[in-house]
Amino acid sequence: MNTALSWIRAYVPDLDVAPQEFADAMTLSGSKVENYTRFDKNLEKIVVGQITKIERHPNADKLIICQVDIGTETIQIVTGAPNVNEGDKVPVVLDGGKVAGGHDGGPMPEDGIRIKKGKLRGVESNGMMCSIEELGSSRDMYPDAPELGIYILPQDTPVGADAVEVLGLHDVVFEYEITSNRVDCYSVVGLAREAAATFGKPFYPPEIKKSGNDEDIRDYLQVSVEDPQLCPRYSARMVKNIRLAPSPEWMQRRLAASGIRPINNIVDITNYVMEEYGQPMHAFDYDLLAGHRIVVKCAKDGDEFQTLDGQMRKLDHDILMINDGEKEVGIAGIMGGENSKITDQIKTVVFEGACFDGTNIHLSAKRLGLRTEASGKYEKGLDPNTAYEAINRACQLVEELDAGDVVGGIIDIYPQKREPARIHFDADRINALLGTDIDAETMKGYFAKIDLGFDETTQEVIAPTFRQDLKCLADLAEEVARFYGYDNIPTTLPSGEAVTGQLSERQEIENLVSEVAEFCGFSQSMSYSFESPKVFDKLLIPADSPLRQAIEIQNPLGEDFSIMRTLSLNGLLSSLSTNYNRRNKNVKLYEMANVYLPKALPLTELPDERGQLTLGMYGEGDFFTMKGVIEAIFEKLGLKKKVHYDPSCDRPYLHPGRKADIVYNKKVIGYLGEVHPDVRDNYRIGERAYLAVLDMPMVTKFISFDHKYSELAKYPAVTRDISMVVPRSVLVGQIEDILAQRGGKMLESYQLFDVYEGAQILAGFKSVAYSITFRAKDHTLTDDEVAATMKKILNGLQGLGIKLREQ
Repeated sequence: MNTALSWIRAYVPDLDVAPQEFADAMTLSGSKVENYTRFDKNLEKIVVGQITKIERHPNADKLIICQVDIGTETIQIVTGAPNVNEGDKVPVVLDGGKVAGGHDGGPMPEDGIRIKKGKLRGVESNGMMCSIEELGSSRDMYPDAPELGIYILPQDTPVGADAVEVLGLHDVVFEYEITSNRVDCYSVVGLAREAAATFGKPFYPPEIKKSGNDEDIRDYLQVSVEDPQLCPRYSARMVKNIRLAPSPEWMQRRLAASGIRPINNIVDITNYVMEEYGQPMHAFDYDLLAGHRIVVKCAKDGDEFQTLDGQMRKLDHDILMINDGEKEVGIAGIMGGENSKITDQIKTVVFEGACFDGTNIHLSAKRLGLRTEASGKYEKGLDPNTAYEAINRACQLVEELDAGDVVGGIIDIYPQKREPARIHFDADRINALLGTDIDAETMKGYFAKIDLGFDETTQEVIAPTFRQDLKCLADLAEEVARFYGYDNIPTTLPSGEAVTGQLSERQEIENLVSEVAEFCGFSQSMSYSFESPKVFDKLLIPADSPLRQAIEIQNPLGEDFSIMRTLSLNGLLSSLSTNYNRRNKNVKLYEMANVYLPKALPLTELPDERGQLTLGMYGEGDFFTMKGVIEAIFEKLGLKKKVHYDPSCDRPYLHPGRKADIVYNKKVIGYLGEVHPDVRDNYRIGERAYLAVLDMPMVTKFISFDHKYSELAKYPAVTRDISMVVPRSVLVGQIEDILAQRGGKMLESYQLFDVYEGAQILAGFKSVAYSITFRAKDHTLTDDEVAATMKKILNGLQGLGIKLREQ
């Protein structure tokens, strides 16, 4: 975004600052100035002179001798310019003065060119008459300048005046780097508002006056919008009896300073309003609009359209088009068509001031390979309320420049009006965010400077629709900070866990789990959170399973990355498969993976994002090896109650006879088991593999690091071994529950040391043997005490159909 300081001053007339001061202050207040260019750089001692007499040079056919009146005296200048005549008024650089460059239009020297009096072919010359290029400018800025020769000033220019000032070269063009969220600053009005607030000066936006005759545009033109989502507002006005002519000098200069070549008054008005308001406009030849209609709708796949640059563009059903009653006449928000362009024969013009969906414009321009000044503004998301102001401003300029007769009325299709945003104001929270102590009234003063309203009743800041970046309290804090001055905010130490080097509770838990897993020989693995829907078939997930209700990614890299995972197994199994097929033996991997479980589809709120500790292995080890790792993790995390394993779990990707839900405090907190043979085949793993998954949010609920000291035992332990015949349906965990319940305070530990099934045991039974240790803290146990406790245990075991094994 390039803008001349003189244009800014048109709306902030009291702004009187040096270029560097302006650049520094605007950058600090949020409108970053990349660099600036002074038009009067290296221009010194240049005045308006009038040629009073011209004589031929006695020693050179192509040189002439001019007597030039500079107001205080008449000086003699020798020149070879072919276009000067007696009476012409020209810019003259005096002896000792400086110009920006040479007459050949080549690169300008950094320090300019110093002019000194001397002799040309023996004749004294006391200065130099200047071309526009020697003044550091170009014919884009001054279209009336000759291609070769001296620039001729108007006859009413005062002799002896400052020629640099007369030419408007005491000006500076600033180049801004505007962030995409500040769409309002892609306009001169927006930057002028920022400048006024930055320097504490009054801001006077353009005063838009009513324009148009007594006619009604609706008698001439019909407009319809078939896709209001892509075109939330479409405004149109009409100008008859077009009188094409060059734009006034002030408009040409402002456009040229912004990098836009002046063409004629109508085209220049649309470009001027685009720069002034940041609202692109387009002009159609009314007589070329079939049926005198405008229809806004999407193109059809395969359509072709010739744009103003003469290129044929292939269209599709997502590209929004401007149509007349029969054909397309423009690509909405990007470029008009060759079939409706403005020519010198135009009589009636239709001005378009519309708001189009920024995302659609961006995607359309990208597909077409056609990015324009207009599309660059539209794709940032414009304020639809600005379109109305801009089109009325254009018609006002038409009347002021006498470029045509404005037809009364406006066609304005705006079904859903955008209202100002309301943000709750809390001065204390803003100060807490910034580390400042600014009173509420000062903050409100900052808001008022940038046209933000304030509702004292509700204590809300009212953000105009052109400030689409203001959505929450943090945005208000930013506004306060930039006008209070970032350099005025005191230095304070930041607070919070992250800056003091502390880990969050979740990070500490994950680190502990990782330590145990790695101690047990597992290596960390990482995989993507997005995967293919085909994963569910590989894992044998039923068609009606809720796990298949996954979140689809809007713009996936491909089908293999098109959904967010609801299970953490695919990534780890894929890694195990890669290792197996590369002939790596005894592989153990773990991953801290997130799964994403939607609460409803389509999404109405953020999904349940749950961390899952997933372990997988093949090679050495079995189901019980994995079970031991899980229990080591639980011990490290301080889960003090006994963990149960429920073999009736419904996990289709696990082996039917070698799987279990992990149950703690009657809550399922995970599962483990051998991978189902069919799943192994799907992942090309050629030997038994084992998995375990812990749902970390559930596990975290039961974690305790409240460790208590126990003194060393003073009294001896008593050990009893017990061998039992147990029905095969009874789990060892059930036996241990009886031992724990009935052993009482004397029970110190128990250890399973034998499980046997064979010919010596009845069919349907197994032999199970435990070593049980008893100890009292305050005395030596007697045989009677131990015998009484053992009797309780045996009575409990009998309830499970267990009998003591006969020796």
